[in-house]
Formats: sequence, structure tokens, C-alpha cells
Amino acid sequence: MSQQNEELAPTRTSRIPGFYRLDVTERHEELAKRFGLDTEDLDILRDGGRLCVDRADKMVENCVGVFGLPIGLGLNFVVNGREYAVPMVVEEPSVVAAVSNMARTVRQGGGFKADADPSVMIGQVQVLGAPDHDAAIKALRENRAALLEKANAVHPNMRRRGGGARDIEVRSFEEPYPMVVLHLLIDCGEAMGANAINAMAEGIAPLVERLTGGQVNLRILSNLADRRCARASLKVPEMLLAGNGFTGPEVAEGIVQAYRFAAVDPYRAATHNKGIMNGIDAVAIATGNDWRAMEAGAHAFAARHGHYTSLTEWWREDGHLHGRIELPMAVGVVGGSTRVHPTIAVMRKILGVESAAELGMVTAAVGLAQNMGALRALATEGIQRGHMSLHARSVALAAGADEHEVQAIADALVELGTVKLDVAQQLLRTRRKVG
Repeated sequence: MSQQNEELAPTRTSRIPGFYRLDVTERHEELAKRFGLDTEDLDILRDGGRLCVDRADKMVENCVGVFGLPIGLGLNFVVNGREYAVPMVVEEPSVVAAVSNMARTVRQGGGFKADADPSVMIGQVQVLGAPDHDAAIKALRENRAALLEKANAVHPNMRRRGGGARDIEVRSFEEPYPMVVLHLLIDCGEAMGANAINAMAEGIAPLVERLTGGQVNLRILSNLADRRCARASLKVPEMLLAGNGFTGPEVAEGIVQAYRFAAVDPYRAATHNKGIMNGIDAVAIATGNDWRAMEAGAHAFAARHGHYTSLTEWWREDGHLHGRIELPMAVGVVGGSTRVHPTIAVMRKILGVESAAELGMVTAAVGLAQNMGALRALATEGIQRGHMSLHARSVALAAGADEHEVQAIADALVELGTVKLDVAQQLLRTRRKVG
């Protein structure tokens, strides 16, 4: 690259000090400067993505309109030494602020480390009424090559791109519901792969019936994508965690003890993991991925050992707080709605990922940051105090405040310590009467 081109190239960084203090126009100027967004990209962000009803009608049945959600930017992320500003679509206050704040702390400790498995998914073929389960299992295993050849014939392009059906597994269930289940292991490459998996499972069904002597019933992917996991970890000096009257070691110990609660108690683990998914779902929506499939896979994975537990681990060692997350990460950068919704292309331009594995690693890091922020708040000031000022703005809007009145009403609610709709309405009436 020439010196002139280097000077013109955008400076990709997720560290944008004071970004939250800027108005939307000023934020757009920063995006254009740092991520190479042009006028058309910014217009898409301003008007909600230009997803008109006519286009939406082609995406879902019985379409009657379009629903908008805010797009926030998770800042300060460094994953495997690379900077990421992470688009997040979410309506809940404090989610984007929490991940950005924790990512800022983590970057001081060297950032997140992450890795991801190959994009292998499972297609399930359910066989009922096989006269001899042992013989059926033997026949399926002995004809592995033929089954894989039949599956890959359904999607030859996937095979040519380096993916496709890789292997089979066979499982048998006896009481109370006898059945044989064939697992087709498929490398989906850069796609999430749901449609291809289902088509391959359907494509091998006649051969499965001939081999087993049974009847094929369901032929569908599994959302427990435990062959396609992503992991992220962090290591932060405890001294960086000090604040709100707590020392760094006190905060670290509070986070570890909060994690241990979720590790042993499913009632706590459900809320603990819900907080993790606040961040992960927001990234999935922003990048056009199936957040419902990711939710299902994450919660099933959390129960893989026979009891529901935390998706994260936290511990203290050598003056540092350590955190780790592992969960299924069935995300894609091609296919599905990734090319249909006009805003997704802009989101991907900001995020700058090149592969499904890279997207999975960044998304896992967001989930770990979200969990760190929630546990830190719970272990120190409590979740409500940090949540209150952001929630107050939503309550002010619900009370009927105009854009120029929102912050004043929100500040008054926080000062009163009561973020309630009726109080906001009274404050608004008083403000307008005095004005």
C-alpha cells in the first residue's frame, strides 16, 4: 500500500473515548472516519435500514409492518490482538454500556483470547420400528461412505468449497421410546447451515430406511451445536477492578463467589446465563444470525452434564481475575438474512469480521464481557443502581417527554431514587407548567 493510501485508510479502533457523550450525527462522523462508512451507509443507519414493508413481506408470512430496535456499539474490544467495534441490536438499557466498560478494563489486561471449532453441525435422522437395533447400527456404520456420498450429492457446491458431510454417528434408545438416531456431521463452512443440513438429512432418508429396515420419521438439524463451540478468556490484574469503595481483590472475590452460586444452583444459573445471552443475542441480531437457535444451543449446553449450570467460569490466581466462556456458536457470515436486510451489510462493515469462526470468537468475548459486568455490579453496588440511570431515560420517553426533555426527567428520577412511570409523568407536568 502506498503512503498516500495509508494516510487515507480508516483507522480501525474500538477505543473511542467519550463516544456516549456525542450526539448521533457526531457518532456517525466517527464511524465514517474509523470504519470507512460512506453517505449511503449512514443513511441506512439513520432511517432504520430502509426495510420497507414490501421487502419485509417477502421475508415473513402475513406481514403487516416493520419493527425497529436500537443499534448500539460495543466499544473497546480487543480479541486475539485485533480491535473490534461490535454492533449490538438490543432494547434493554445498560447492556451496551456494560460490555463497553468491561471491554475497556479487559483491554488493559491484554484483551480477550479466543478460539473456535470448525463449523460442524449435526443433522439428525430418526428411525422407528427397526426390527433389530444392533443390526441397524451395524449396517449404518458399515455403509458410512455411501451415506456421506449421498448427503454430499445434495449440496455438491458445499463440498467444492471445502465443507460438506464429514462423518456419521449412530445412537440407540430403548425404553421408554425405542428408536435409532443417525447423526450426520456436516461442515457448513461460513454459513450457519440450517437449510443445507435439513436437505442433506432428507436426502439420505431412503438409504437409511433400506439399511435399517425401519421407517424414517424426523430429518432435521440439532441446535445443540456442541461440535461448533467458541471459547473466550480474559486475565485482568485485580487492581484494575477497584471502585465504588471496594478494593480490587474485594471485587474479584465477589465476582468469583457470584459465579460459584450459578455453578451450583440452576435457579441462579438461569439468570446468570440470561445475562450472558443479553450480549450474545444482540450481536446475533445485528449480524443477521438466528439468536433463537443460539439461545437453545447455549442453554442445552449448560445442562450437558445432567444439571443446568453456568456457561462461564471465574477464578483468582496470582493477583489476577480470570474468566472463561465456552458455548455453541452456530453463526454464519453468508446465507440466511445476512444478505436480505439492508442494515446488516453496514453492521458487518463496522465489525470487520472475515469468517464465521471469527464472528463466533468475537461474540463469545461479548458474552464474557456481559457476564463480567453483571457480576461486578451484583458484587458491589447491586444491579439496580447501575441500571437505574439508563432505565430512567426509557421511562421518561414512556411518560411522554420530548427528546430535549428526556435527560432532565431521567436525572430527576435518579435523584429521587424512584424510576416509575407515574413519577415521571408528574415531573413532566411540573416541568411544563413551570416552563
